[in-house]
Amino acid sequence: MYEASQGTGLYSLFPPLKFLSVIFALDLPMAMSYAPDRASGKIKLFFKAMGQMVPVKAVYGDTVLETAHKNGVNLEGACEGNLACSTCHVILEESLYKRLGEPSDKEYDLIDQAFGGTSTSRLGCQLKVDKNFENAVLTIPRATKNMAVDGFKPEPH
Repeated sequence: MYEASQGTGLYSLFPPLKFLSVIFALDLPMAMSYAPDRASGKIKLFFKAMGQMVPVKAVYGDTVLETAHKNGVNLEGACEGNLACSTCHVILEESLYKRLGEPSDKEYDLIDQAFGGTSTSRLGCQLKVDKNFENAVLTIPRATKNMAVDGFKPEPH
C-alpha cells in the first residue's frame, strides 16, 4: 500500500496518480504547468515536428506562425505571414479543422502548392489562436516547398 508520506507534491495528495504516472509515463506537474490561463488569454497547444511533441503557450489573437516563432518552434515563414508562400503549412486534427472557418481562395491555392498537403492543411500565418486551439496538436510537415507566387524573380548568385 502506498503511504501518502512517501510522496511529494501532487502525488502525495493523490496516491493513485503516482501509480498511474508510472504506468502511463505521465508528467503531471508538467501537464498542469500548461493548464489554460484564460484570464491572461493564454492556452496550451502542441506542435508535432519530426515525431516530437512540443507543448507551447499560445496567446489569443496571435497567429500560429507567431506562436511557433515566439516559442522557438521551427516553422518557416518565408513571406513573413503575407500569404505569399506555403512554408508555414501545418496539418490540423480533423476536429479542429472542422471548428475553424474555411480558408480563403488564396490560402487554398497556396496549400495546393504545399509539400505534403492534406485535407486538413492550413497556413499558420492565417490561423489566429483562440479557444478552439486549446490542447490542439498541429503537425509540421517534414519539408516545405518555397516557391515565389507573385512573379518575384530572385537575382542569380
